Amino acid sequence: MPNQVDALNKVTVDDAGLLKTYQEQDEPDAAAAGQDASKARRRILIYRIGSLGDTVVALPCFHKLAEAFPDAERYVLTNVPVSKKAAALELILGGSGLIHGVVDYPIKTRSIREMWKLSRRLKALEATTLVYLTPRLNRLLVIRDILFFRFSGIKRIIGAPLAPDVQILIHDAEGFGAMESVRLARTLRELGPIDLDDRKNWDLKVTDVEKEAGEAALAPFGGGRFIGVNMGGKSAANHWGEENWRRLLKDLALTHGGYGLLFLGAADEAGAVEKVTPGWPGMIVNACGQLAPRESAAALARASLFVGHDSGPMHLAAAMGVTCVAPFGALNRPRRWHPYGPNHRIIHRLDGIDKVRVEEMAHEVRDVLPGLAAGGPNAGT
Repeated sequence: MPNQVDALNKVTVDDAGLLKTYQEQDEPDAAAAGQDASKARRRILIYRIGSLGDTVVALPCFHKLAEAFPDAERYVLTNVPVSKKAAALELILGGSGLIHGVVDYPIKTRSIREMWKLSRRLKALEATTLVYLTPRLNRLLVIRDILFFRFSGIKRIIGAPLAPDVQILIHDAEGFGAMESVRLARTLRELGPIDLDDRKNWDLKVTDVEKEAGEAALAPFGGGRFIGVNMGGKSAANHWGEENWRRLLKDLALTHGGYGLLFLGAADEAGAVEKVTPGWPGMIVNACGQLAPRESAAALARASLFVGHDSGPMHLAAAMGVTCVAPFGALNRPRRWHPYGPNHRIIHRLDGIDKVRVEEMAHEVRDVLPGLAAGGPNAGT
């Protein structure tokens, strides 16, 4: 599996406080180009913590920043995920050309020493503009961040969520909040509008190598149609349960058994696949732990449907233009983490994901995806 972060610079600071990287990029010869040397080194810092899903829903913002700052090196201040199931931001955007490097953020630290070290890294980066894409629960946390970034040499801050319509705790009369992708787009309004319905703004810029890896995983389907499935995710509160998945697939086998099933997720989710698929008549590909996130996206691009939890693979499928059917539970209010797009079918139960019935999920799948019996004329095309 290729290392998808090879194209990124990892920022650290040596004992003298100077910027250095694990992999140097070729910088333009400012003198030869007749440019000012300081302009050739212009950098902006993007503050976005989270993992796979958090990164994917922010894709339109990263495209906007590439458009607004085409000549700047775009570095992201982001966390090293605590959960082993969470994919780092650099594994999603690395190789896309949307960012040039990352700075590690020590999430939830209370160490003054660690924050001092981070401040030195930011000063060494010499970025004077910060784009604030990290959600905060209240204005005091935002103000605290602003003061820290000002101390660290940042002069301009774009998108700090101080206005009511960009705060994550604002809800309508029904208790629904804004979708995270919508909220993030609002934070960048000073840079101009972001069209979330434009498919180009969801482009992961998957490379040819990543497409080849995705196609290789799909080879057992022989060109036939398939459904992407994810039963995992980093939060146990989002898990529907193996028994529900077994019953759902047993039900769908009667009408959709001609489709293959592509299971995606972490390596420790692979063992559950056999438990939930006894008797499925179509081809089954268990790719859990076998594909990198961007390779998974390449594979999902050819899926007829995605069925799965509120998870990173769900957001990857939505970004690739695939309709999603997903059960949601009580972990989050409705709408915020729903996949963006008009055709998704979401069953959200605030009294718990275990209250989502198998019959409901089966109905939604049948409503959006034509049936295909095992051995049917289109099963292999």
